[in-house]
Amino acid sequence: MGKEFIIEEDRVIGKHLYANMYGIENNILQDEEFLKDLVLKAVKVAHSTLIEIKSWKVGGKKGGVSVIALVDESHIALHTWIEYSYATLDIYTCGAHTDPWAAFNLILNALKPRKYKVGYADRSQMDF
Repeated sequence: MGKEFIIEEDRVIGKHLYANMYGIENNILQDEEFLKDLVLKAVKVAHSTLIEIKSWKVGGKKGGVSVIALVDESHIALHTWIEYSYATLDIYTCGAHTDPWAAFNLILNALKPRKYKVGYADRSQMDF
């Protein structure tokens, strides 16, 4: 007889999505306000609760922008590199109510990379 799986409401349901995005237009990659607003929209569509958002613009040849949103359910982080026309994205949410895929699709459609790779890890606390 197989083991029965019971998911209790108080279990952590962790969803970790991460992506590399290539061939993004440089004017987008260096627009700090646009990227910060984009991450704020991603927080909303992921059904997450914003605690704080910070952004930084880094100058120089390998400059770019970093945006990190701390949410009640974990975080969304976006980092860009102008020299490489490249961005990385990390969306980690906890709770059955969250939807990191909705946040990913919103960001993907806004950045319009020529190519991307996406990964997903189930980070749930399950003892089976």
